[in-house]
Amino acid sequence: MNNKTAVVIGGGLAGVEAAKQLSKRGVKVKLYEMKPKKFSPAHKSEKLAELVCSNSLKAERVGSAAGLLKAEMRLFGSVCLDAADKAKVPAGGALAVDRDIFSEEITKAVESDENIELIREEITEIPSEGIVIISAGPLMSDELAQKVGELCGKDFLSFYDAAAPIVTAESIDMENAFTQSRYDRGGEDDYINCPLDKSQYEEFYEALISAESAELHSFDKKKDVYEGCMPIEVLASRGADAMRYGPLKPVGLTNPKTGHRPWANLQLRKENKDGTMYNLVGFQTNLKFPEQKRVFSMFPALKNAEFVRYGVMHRNTFLNSPGLLSYDFSLKKEPRIYFAGQISGVEGYMESASSGILAGYNAARRLSGEKPILLPKITMLGALSQYISDESVKHFQPMGAAFGIIDPLDERIKDKKERYETLARRSLDYFKTIDL
Repeated sequence: MNNKTAVVIGGGLAGVEAAKQLSKRGVKVKLYEMKPKKFSPAHKSEKLAELVCSNSLKAERVGSAAGLLKAEMRLFGSVCLDAADKAKVPAGGALAVDRDIFSEEITKAVESDENIELIREEITEIPSEGIVIISAGPLMSDELAQKVGELCGKDFLSFYDAAAPIVTAESIDMENAFTQSRYDRGGEDDYINCPLDKSQYEEFYEALISAESAELHSFDKKKDVYEGCMPIEVLASRGADAMRYGPLKPVGLTNPKTGHRPWANLQLRKENKDGTMYNLVGFQTNLKFPEQKRVFSMFPALKNAEFVRYGVMHRNTFLNSPGLLSYDFSLKKEPRIYFAGQISGVEGYMESASSGILAGYNAARRLSGEKPILLPKITMLGALSQYISDESVKHFQPMGAAFGIIDPLDERIKDKKERYETLARRSLDYFKTIDL
């Protein structure tokens, strides 16, 4: 009789990955998800693994940091990437998905798994015994957040996150827009570009920095904006040209109507497979809804834009992981408890999912009496897990996939593309030497 059991709290990307890893190794899982009985400020769907901030899962090319991470995750049998393949929408060199299809596929995969019991209830206490994986995410309920804070003490931190608006495709004025992927990488119809000339940009900038933001809840005040998902109005406040080096950068683009590079350019990315909705790339915001319509409609291409969803801002929480977590994502002072997802100190959808993979995989090994797997820093998974558990990191901020955290090559390769491709090959060659 199999008596191996575990509890997973939270049905986001990390939670479903953790549950599936445990299930594959014969562990009976109770997966708790508070939706639909209770929703966070940012979630709307009853389905599991709901994407909030963006529908992009970043680059697919293995020679990129994000692409290598996904290639490594596929070796573990990632349920999120299986779903992404079925929900894929055109996005040049990026892996972008139809959000509804993506969540639906993952929900079906979990509900049909005989080793996983999906329980639609809110967890407000951390179970006192057994293996527990806390993957409730940065938007966990206040009650559970309080318990985690009590468990982790003063090292429990918080930061902001924000989501970008979505507009209908038919409301975009294509007379003032053009389709092109940056540097002509990928399909030419994957992105719609909304250019601004210098005077238009200056007018937009002045309107943006003087626009009115939504009032924050009392528990969200007096906290720092997290650099990785910064509201566009906060970025603009740092200087007149800050946006032109960020989400409005015009490099790699040529406006066919002028034959020149725009002064500034906003890219719109397909939000669904049918291409009926587009996401304003990099325009996370906390402006009031009428202000969003007024200011963002200053782009000539968006002068008649119909907003399907306005941008929103919500609280995110994460741990000071280097002082709290081990490389296997278990809590140092109580190793039966694991953390996965953005709360563990990784940043990004796929990074969150990957932490769920490692937490679930290692929790299953613990239940079988095996040691956790320590992947080396020549792999992206190993580099991420060792970064979030590195006690030498004193000013910790969440980390996403980046070649800068991977051990360098023995030989020096000047060409960046060749260097990254060599790093990726080295990682994948390593995985051929081990049995997962």
